[in-house]
Amino acid sequence: MERVYYSINEAAAKMANDMMSFSDYKEGSKTAEYKGYVDRAYELADKIAAARPDQADRAYGMAAAYSKRMSEYMNRDIQIGCMCPSVLISGAGNFPVRKKEKQNQAWDKNHQFFNETQGILGKMESILQGKELIKFGDEDAIEKLEEKLGSLRYMQERMKAVNKAVRLKDTEQGDGQLRIMGYSDEQIKKLREPDFCGRIGYPNYALQNNNANIHRIEGRIKELQAAKERGTQETENQFFKSVENTEAMRLQLFFDGKPKPEVREVLKSNGFRWAPSQSAWQRQLTDNARYALKRVIKKLEEMQGAGQ
Repeated sequence: MERVYYSINEAAAKMANDMMSFSDYKEGSKTAEYKGYVDRAYELADKIAAARPDQADRAYGMAAAYSKRMSEYMNRDIQIGCMCPSVLISGAGNFPVRKKEKQNQAWDKNHQFFNETQGILGKMESILQGKELIKFGDEDAIEKLEEKLGSLRYMQERMKAVNKAVRLKDTEQGDGQLRIMGYSDEQIKKLREPDFCGRIGYPNYALQNNNANIHRIEGRIKELQAAKERGTQETENQFFKSVENTEAMRLQLFFDGKPKPEVREVLKSNGFRWAPSQSAWQRQLTDNARYALKRVIKKLEEMQGAGQ
C-alpha cells in the first residue's frame, strides 16, 4: 500500500529553531522526524494486513488519518515556535512575558492533540493483537472494563510516584526510587529532561487525561451493572414494541411490517439503525437511547395528529 505523506514547513521550522536555540537547523530534519512517526503507523498497518487481511483496509485508513493528523501537529508546533523567542535568544530586557504565556498555552493544547493522535497507534496495536474495543454487548464487558480501570488507576498512581521522585531535592535518592519502580538509567535521564515548558516527569495534563478516562470507565461500569440488574424489559405502544435487551445491550424497536419512509427518517435521526439479524431498529442501550426513544414516540404522535 502506497504511503501517504503531507508537507512540513521547513522554512518555518528553521525560523522556529533559530528563535529557540543557538544550534544550527539541519535542513529536512522536521520532515524526517514526521516521516519517522508516519512510517511506524504504516509498518503497523503492514503487520495487520499480513496477520488479519480482513482488517487491512481499516488499518491503512487509520495510518493515512494518522499521517494527516501528525502533519497538522508538526506544522502547528512549528508555527507556535515562531510566536515568541526564547529569553536566552532575545535577552531578558523588555521580554514579552504575556506572549510567552500564550505560546506555552498553545503548546500545551497542541501536545494534547499529539497524545490523542497517538491513540490511533494504540487502536492499531489492539487490532493486531486481536484486542478489539470493549463493546457493551460483550458477555464479559464488565470484567474487561474493570481490568482496564485497574490499569488506568495503576498508571495514575505510578505517574504520581514518578513525579514525586524526580522532584526530590536529593537527586540520588529520587533516582534510587525510580530504579526500584523498574526504570532504567536511560529512562530516568529522559524523565529528568525538561519539556518545552521546563517541566520534568509527567505533565499535569497527562494525569488529568488519565483521571478523566478513569471516571469515564467507572461511569460505563455503573451503567452496565445497572442495566444487567434490571434485566430485559419490554413495553408496547401504538407504533411498535420496544425491548431493552440487556444481553446484547441494545434498545430494540420492533414494528409490524416495514415502517414508512418518514418514520424511518425519524428513527435514523434519533440514532436507531436497522439490524437485519435482529429484525429490529436498534441502538446501544444507554440513558441517551431511552431519551431518544421518548423523542421518537413524541414525533410519531405529532405526525399522526397532523395527518388526522
